[in-house]
Amino acid sequence: MATTLPKLILDTDPGGDDSLAFLWLLSLVNQGKAELIAVTSADGNVHARLTFVAAAKLLALCGHEAIEVGRGVIGGSEGDAEDAGYIHGADGMGNLSHTLPAIAHSYETARPADEVLIEKLKQAPGEITIVAIGPLTNLAAAEKKSPGVLHLAKEIVIMGGAFAAPGNITPEAEFNIAYDPEAAQLVFATCDNLIVLPLDVTRHVVFTPAMAAQVMEVAPTSPISKFVVDLCQFMVGTALAYRETEGQQGFLVHDASTLAYLFYPETLRFRRGQVEIETEGKWTRGKTLLDNRHAIKLTANAWVATDVDSVNVLALMIEDLKLLVKA
Repeated sequence: MATTLPKLILDTDPGGDDSLAFLWLLSLVNQGKAELIAVTSADGNVHARLTFVAAAKLLALCGHEAIEVGRGVIGGSEGDAEDAGYIHGADGMGNLSHTLPAIAHSYETARPADEVLIEKLKQAPGEITIVAIGPLTNLAAAEKKSPGVLHLAKEIVIMGGAFAAPGNITPEAEFNIAYDPEAAQLVFATCDNLIVLPLDVTRHVVFTPAMAAQVMEVAPTSPISKFVVDLCQFMVGTALAYRETEGQQGFLVHDASTLAYLFYPETLRFRRGQVEIETEGKWTRGKTLLDNRHAIKLTANAWVATDVDSVNVLALMIEDLKLLVKA
C-alpha cells in the first residue's frame, strides 16, 4: 500500500534542544521520510530575530536553504518574561552561530510566521502537521488573524507543559507555555487536534557527550558533526550549572520527543484529556492542568504523553543523525 509522506511545518525557537531536533528532522527529510513545507521561527529562547537566523543557518548547514523561514511574531520578549539565553547562549545556539554558514534568508524581508502558517494550511487542509517546539505565539497569531485556521492542521504536536513534573522556568510552569501563556491558552481553547509532550516525559531524554561522539565518529570532518559535538559541550555546561540533569553529564533534548511521536510512536504512551492553561495566577501563571478526578468528562482537546522509552528515543535519534552527517 502506498504511503504519503508526512508534511510538516516546524515552529521553533533554536535553542540547543531545538537545534538537535531540527537536525534530526532534516535527517528524516533526507531519508525521504518527511516533507518539510516551511519553518516558522518563534520568539522564545532568544529574540525572534536571533531564532530566525538560527533556523536559517541550520537549513544552510544541511543544504536546505530553499525552505522558507517565517519571521517570528513578537510575543514574550515584549513583556516581563525572561528568555533562556542564559541556558542556550546569547545566540540560542551555544554561541556557535558564527561557525555556521552564511544565510540566504533576510529577517527584514521574510514573511511573518503567522502569514506562512495561514497560507500553507489553507493550501493543504487536513494534510500538514505543525511541530511546535517553542512558545505558541505564532500559532495564536495565525488563529487570531484567520479564525479556524488551526483546525486545518492534521494535528499540532507541542513540546510544552508540566503536569506531575515541576516546571523549569517557575516551580509550576514550563518555559514554552509560560513565555506566552495567553498564546498557549488561545491555542488550547481553540483546538482539539493537539499532541502534548510535557516535561513529565522530556526530562528523561538526556543527550550526552558520548552520544555526540558516536555521531562524529562516522564523519569526523563533517561540519554538522562538529556542530553537534560543540553544541553538546556548551549545553552540558549550562545543564549542570542549573541542575537540570541530576548531575548526569548531558543535557535535556526536550524537543526530540515530538519527532519520536511522529516517526517512532512505539516509544511513547499517552492519555486523552482536556488541557487548560493558567494565565492569571500569581505563582501558577503558565501552568498546564489536567483533571484527574474520576468523574465523567465530556470534552478533550489533547493527547498528553505520560511515559517515554528514553533509551530507544536516544538510540534512534543517534542513528538518524549518523545518516545526516554521512550524507
